Amino acid sequence: MANIASALLILVLAAPAAYAATTYTVGDSSGWNTLGDYTTWVSGKTFTVGDSLLFKYSSTHTVAEVSKDDYDSCSTSNLGKTYTDGSSTVPLSTAGPMYFICSTSGHCSGGMKLAITVVAASGTPSTPTTPAPPVDDGSTTPSTTSGSPPTAPSTPVTPPPPSKADNGATSILYNMMLGVFLAFGTTVALMGQ
Repeated sequence: MANIASALLILVLAAPAAYAATTYTVGDSSGWNTLGDYTTWVSGKTFTVGDSLLFKYSSTHTVAEVSKDDYDSCSTSNLGKTYTDGSSTVPLSTAGPMYFICSTSGHCSGGMKLAITVVAASGTPSTPTTPAPPVDDGSTTPSTTSGSPPTAPSTPVTPPPPSKADNGATSILYNMMLGVFLAFGTTVALMGQ
């Protein structure tokens, strides 16, 4: 019995370390419609490679992936992948910006459009940029090119994405497992009396 309790304890403690992909329902309970404020809906959310978007909408709407220019102008002339089934899941498989519009006439210009930025998963290794080592020419004076002072590297430094530990699903899973562990532990303790 002690081995089972130990195994369950290890499982509970390891659970928060596991990455749980999130499915975001666009517009939450309101879904994908002309009344949504998708700029507000996006704020505060971190979309990570491996997550997905779930669009729920009526037959009068569509979901179309578009370029930034087509998003900005609400152009439907160069639609990417288009969904029309009323409940569409879009996997977020690549880091970078993604743009979606409803291609029904007038809907995008009425605000039915969504722009998100997908960040790399925290476990995804990035390629660090390492400057070339300095050449030792025996001089104690820093070298310059064409008499100009040395400049800092132009490669921007991107901070890592927020931790998935802040994910609500992970918290719920952790709390459920903790509850199971406590119930199991209490049962074992009462049986031993």
